[in-house]
Amino acid sequence: MIPIRDSVRAGRFPGINYTLIAVNFLVFFYELSLGRGLDDFISQWAMVPALVATHPLGWRPSSPPVIGTLFTSMFLHGGWTHILGNMLFLWVFGDNVEDAMGRLRYLTFYLVAGAAAAAAQIFMSADSPVPSLGASGAVSGVLGAYLVLYPRARVLTWIPVLIFVVIRLPAVLFIGIWFLFQFLQGIASVGDSTMGGVAWWAHIGGFIAGLVLVSVFQRRDRHRTLSY
Repeated sequence: MIPIRDSVRAGRFPGINYTLIAVNFLVFFYELSLGRGLDDFISQWAMVPALVATHPLGWRPSSPPVIGTLFTSMFLHGGWTHILGNMLFLWVFGDNVEDAMGRLRYLTFYLVAGAAAAAAQIFMSADSPVPSLGASGAVSGVLGAYLVLYPRARVLTWIPVLIFVVIRLPAVLFIGIWFLFQFLQGIASVGDSTMGGVAWWAHIGGFIAGLVLVSVFQRRDRHRTLSY
C-alpha cells in the first residue's frame, strides 16, 4: 500500500517537515557523491547495535560519539527505494503531526521517536554488527502520532496489484495494516542478527514511541480541518 495524500488539511505551513525531507535528500545526494568512500561514511555515521550496546559513550576519530549515531543514522539511506518510501510517508503524514504539535515540539518529537526506534532495534539485536540507518523509525513515530491525532482521517491509497487500484482507506485501517505487517516481520526476524536487511523492530519501537509521546508533544490549542 502506497499513500498518496490524506484528508487532513494542515492549518500552518509545515516548515519543519519540509526541512526534514530536504535534509534527508541532501545527505542522500552527498552519499551518492562519495563513490568508494561511501562504506567508510556509513560505518562512521550509521548506528551499529553491537557497538552502541557495548560502548555507548565511546569516541571515535572523525566520527560522532557512539551514542550520537542514534540520531545521525536517521538521516542516512541505503538507496533510492529506501529514501523515496520514507520521504513519501513523511510528506503525507508529517505535515499534520507538525500542525498538531508546533514546529519546535514536532522537531523534538521526531528526533526522540527516531532515537527510541534505534533503541528498540538495539534491544532486539544487541549483538548485531550490521549498521542500521534510515528515517524509518522516526517516520514510524509520526505514523503512531497521526493515528492518535487523526483516527477519522482518510488516506488515498495506491494498491499495486494485478491492475493499479486507488482507494480511500480510513487512517485506522491503513496504519493498522502497516503496523501488523511490521509486527509479523519483526516476530519472524527474531534470532536473525541481520534482520533480513530491514530494521523491523526500529519500525515497531518508533511507532509505539509515537503513540505514547504524542500526548506530551501536541499543542492544546490545535485545530484541524478534514476534507473527504
